[in-house]
This record gives sequence, structure tokens and C-alpha cells, in this order.
Amino acid sequence: MRTWSFAKGHGTLNDFVLIKDRSGMLNPSAEDVAFLCDRRRGIGADGFLRAVSSDKMTEWNGPGGLWFMDYRNADGSYAQMCGNGLRVFVQWLFEEGLAAGTSVDIATRAGLRRAYLRRDGRISVGMGVPTWNPVMTWVEQGGHRWDAHGVDVGNPHCVVRLDRVAQLEAIDLSAPFTADPAMFPQGANVEFVVPLDHGLLQMRVYERGVGETMSCGTGVVAVSCDDRGLHGEQCDVYHVQIPGGVLKVEFDDGQAVLTGPATIVARGEVILPDA
Repeated sequence: MRTWSFAKGHGTLNDFVLIKDRSGMLNPSAEDVAFLCDRRRGIGADGFLRAVSSDKMTEWNGPGGLWFMDYRNADGSYAQMCGNGLRVFVQWLFEEGLAAGTSVDIATRAGLRRAYLRRDGRISVGMGVPTWNPVMTWVEQGGHRWDAHGVDVGNPHCVVRLDRVAQLEAIDLSAPFTADPAMFPQGANVEFVVPLDHGLLQMRVYERGVGETMSCGTGVVAVSCDDRGLHGEQCDVYHVQIPGGVLKVEFDDGQAVLTGPATIVARGEVILPDA
């Protein structure tokens, strides 16, 4: 029997289970993660965040002495980056006394990310330089195909632009999507977005390995980057409405900064089934 201490948090209702494993001794399997994220058998979450010393992660070749955010999807699969997860991870580090000051550098599979605590309680995280692909691609589900653009935010996104909110509300996100394998050999997160005004977008998302979530930080960056690509980078500040709230994206010389809330709601111990 294994008993792990955990915390539970969310960023605009995109929720996560967090554990501290500084020395990298716990080595959670895909089955462990799927159990923890299961909303009936386990704690329940969209994803799993493990805090590990960067010195213990062989896949990290950057500076040492950092916290590495080992992010997994709810099905146990690995993912490169999670914007909401990063904010929740940072909030938890500060609450646990594992980080101090007003900023902290975090090692991730998508590279080094810096996070800042804002005076209003929100957290801003640097998301790097997202890459918009102007070549049209596609995504399909149940025999229906939509035109889309690909955006790389450290993880792959497929952005579908719609004309009306009614179309957005009618999209069925209960079943998985297939993205163009030539552009997305490992699949992609799929965002459907409607422009409401200059710098104001509304979005829903299907996250690979999870399903529909109430929010997706990298997805919010992706739809903002897509809008900039389509309009010649005329807008530097976006507010994106997702079912879980509103997130802000700012662009500075191509760099994207994501700002939003992060809340830790519970701490406890969980008993994992035998490996």
C-alpha cells in the first residue's frame, strides 16, 4: 500500500492533483496518474503535476537547482506544457514555502518558464514564443471536417475559427478529434474560437488525453496567436473567455505572457492501489 500527500488546485476551473517528489523517488506510473485523476475512483482532475528537482530529471539539460514541473494528462500520458497548470504549480510552491519572492523560474519539458506574482493575486507566466503555421490544415470528428491552423505553444494546438457563438455552443466535445497526422503526428489539443471584438475571443477546447476542459492556458495562447497571425499581429493584448472564466494574453516582441488566477482548494493524503 502506498500513501502520498497531495494538494488539489485549479486555474479557471482547469483542475490538477499536485505532489512533491523532490528526489524523484515516487516515479508515478501512467496507471497511478489515471487513478489520481479519475473523478470516481481517485481524487479527480484534468491533469497531474509533480514537483521534482530539475537535477533529478535526465530529460532536463538546463540550469540546475530549479523545480521541474512534471505534467501529465489525465490518462497518464506526458505533455510538454500546461499554462493553467503552471500557474497552479507556482501558487502551490509559494504556499508550501518552496519558492520565495515575487518571481520564480520553473523547468518544464517546453523549456524554462518564469512566473510572477501580481499584486491582485493573479499569476503571470511567460509562455515563450508561440509559432503560428499559416498553412491550412484540418481536424475531424464523426465524419465532419473543419479547416484549421496549427500553433505550437510548446505543445501542439489545432485552432478552428468559427463565425458565431451559437456554432461554438453547438460543437460536440464529448468525443475525440483526429488532427491531420502529417502536421500533428502525436495528436493535438483542439480549440474552437469565435472573435467577439478586437482583442476579445471566446473559446472551447478538447485537450488530448483529457477531453473537454473548462479552460486551457496554452489553448488560450494558441487562439490569440492564431488571431494575430490572421490579422498581421495588429493586437498585442487579448482577453479570452472560456467556460471557466477569462484569461489575459499579452505579446511583447513575440513572447506571450499568460495571466490569470490560481487557487489551491485542498490538501490531504491518498491511498494508491497496489502497483
